[in-house]
Amino acid sequence: MKHLFTLFLTSTLAFASFDSLNSFQADFTQSVTDDKDKSLIYKGHVVASKPQNAVWNYIKPIKKDVYINRFNVTVIEPEIEQVIIRRIDSSMDFFNMIQNAKKIENNKYEAHYKEAKFMITTKDEVIETISYVDEFENKVKIVFENQKQNEKINIELFTPKYPLEYDVIRD
Repeated sequence: MKHLFTLFLTSTLAFASFDSLNSFQADFTQSVTDDKDKSLIYKGHVVASKPQNAVWNYIKPIKKDVYINRFNVTVIEPEIEQVIIRRIDSSMDFFNMIQNAKKIENNKYEAHYKEAKFMITTKDEVIETISYVDEFENKVKIVFENQKQNEKINIELFTPKYPLEYDVIRD
């Protein structure tokens, strides 16, 4: 579950230092490397929209959908027919933190939240990568491709949909 918070934070990082950015979508490759230098690679698609809506559709190696809004994170795992709904502390102001990301050099930004440091790289004012060390000391890097910014997004996309027979766990 701790990964869900980090995922929420990285989804909002797509807006780093871009005050006029209202939406972001892209294909992504996420690598998670442990202290033994073993990596897991995930692939999928992300769509995010202000104020705090995002959906991460993981496609490989397993299918998983993660819906994020201001109050909840909902994880839908079709392989095990399970839905996990976790409440988020709505008093956290992620966008304020993101807007305060510091430019450390051309196309590189640094943002902090609690003890975590997020490194963001851009190209032509479009997010290319986000890197950080997670709470388990894994190195995480998310590479974005086919990015689109400020396109109109149907808000219904951020409403979790799952079969009624799935087990629902509220955390």
